[in-house]
Amino acid sequence: MKIGFIGLGIMGESMCENIVKKHNDTVFCNDHKDAQIKKLENFGCVGCYSNLEIAERSDIIITMIPTGEHVKAAYREMIPALCEGKICIDMSTIEPWVSVDVANEVKKTGAQFADCPVVRSKADAIAGTLGVLAGCDSELFPVIEPVLSYMGSKVIYMGENGKGLCAKICHNTLVAEIQNGVNETLLLAQRLGISLDNFADTVAAGGANCGYMAVQREKLKNEDWTTAFSMENMYKDISICNKIAEDEGFYMPGMKAARSSLGKGVENGWSKDDFRKTYLIVKYGEHKS
Repeated sequence: MKIGFIGLGIMGESMCENIVKKHNDTVFCNDHKDAQIKKLENFGCVGCYSNLEIAERSDIIITMIPTGEHVKAAYREMIPALCEGKICIDMSTIEPWVSVDVANEVKKTGAQFADCPVVRSKADAIAGTLGVLAGCDSELFPVIEPVLSYMGSKVIYMGENGKGLCAKICHNTLVAEIQNGVNETLLLAQRLGISLDNFADTVAAGGANCGYMAVQREKLKNEDWTTAFSMENMYKDISICNKIAEDEGFYMPGMKAARSSLGKGVENGWSKDDFRKTYLIVKYGEHKS
């Protein structure tokens, strides 16, 4: 089966590269930046210069693009080439309700659709060890699981269309809340004369132990805001969670506190920096509850 990949950004380029390395048939690619297409052509991809061409030439079409509006636009372009036998896999992190609408439009053509967002970092995208959260018809999952396994070491079926994204939004909200909790408690400990290293060791020795703190401690110590996951993307994701919570009438005070910090970071012009930079919002007393 020929695979087409659309969206060669921070995560997408490495995900596509893993497919090229592991798949035994042609892999096509497209991106809004020609330089990214050229980069993947060097790994053996066949470059295409429209989403419609990807859809025409591929049996499985994978999209990894920034927002719900981008996803809707990409699939509107591809609809004329979709038909029975083609499979669409959107790995973007977008609003679940938007994804369900796109799924319904794709299915009208006879093609199949899955939302399969990913968790973990750029390093895992390179290594092919992402977590992949699949939302699709149950009979489709075993068909796409081998392809998803090119990119991820843990592929989990979450249920019908939209459920992969629901799981991803809940996951990213928890990550944002953990970062917010780390920011607050670590900075309070330092005000009380406890060093960053001693507090991190305390966390590792107690019930608050978590892999996130272990990974972030050196970056926080060095105030290294090199982007693994941008402030604007985390703010986008937690804002989706905020909308879901409001629609459900569900009270999430921790989510709202984390969203406030992220919003202030975006207002400060830090959209492209890593979201851990919310540490400075708390450090300089600019957090809004």
